[in-house]
Amino acid sequence: MPTIKNLEDIQAWELAREFALQVFNTYNEEPFARDFGLKDQINRSTGSIMDNIAEGYGRLGNKEFVNFLTYAKESCQEAKSQIIRAYDRNYITQPKIDGFLTQITAIDNHIGGFIAYLKKSEFKGQNSSNKEPQTKNQEQRITNKEQKTKNKKQKTKNKNQQTSN
Repeated sequence: MPTIKNLEDIQAWELAREFALQVFNTYNEEPFARDFGLKDQINRSTGSIMDNIAEGYGRLGNKEFVNFLTYAKESCQEAKSQIIRAYDRNYITQPKIDGFLTQITAIDNHIGGFIAYLKKSEFKGQNSSNKEPQTKNQEQRITNKEQKTKNKKQKTKNKNQQTSN
């Protein structure tokens, strides 16, 4: 797996971005352009694929990242269903739906592969290097943990001094 230094390095996100643009260009053609409800739904679901990958990337840990990638996979299925509906309404041709279904399957497979990689990896997402506590409770837990560590070190030091005397 190549090194991921920014969002654009995630191949599934790039594929989802290209897909969303192609679908956008299609639903702006007549007669699809007049079906505002389906246009809105398909715009949201195709955008949601890339947005959930991005949001997962921005999280602190693998579990959260995998969770958002799972949402992205769900959005793939939603977009697939809406594309089939567009085909059923004669808004898109057979070659167009075939291409879209191939793309959505590839994106879904890339996301699945990325999930498998993350489950075995130490990669944590963009914000993993951020050591700042996120809430006052987390800050208190960190402070308590640091204090306990200091107390243990002091006790060990005291014990060592007593034994040497």
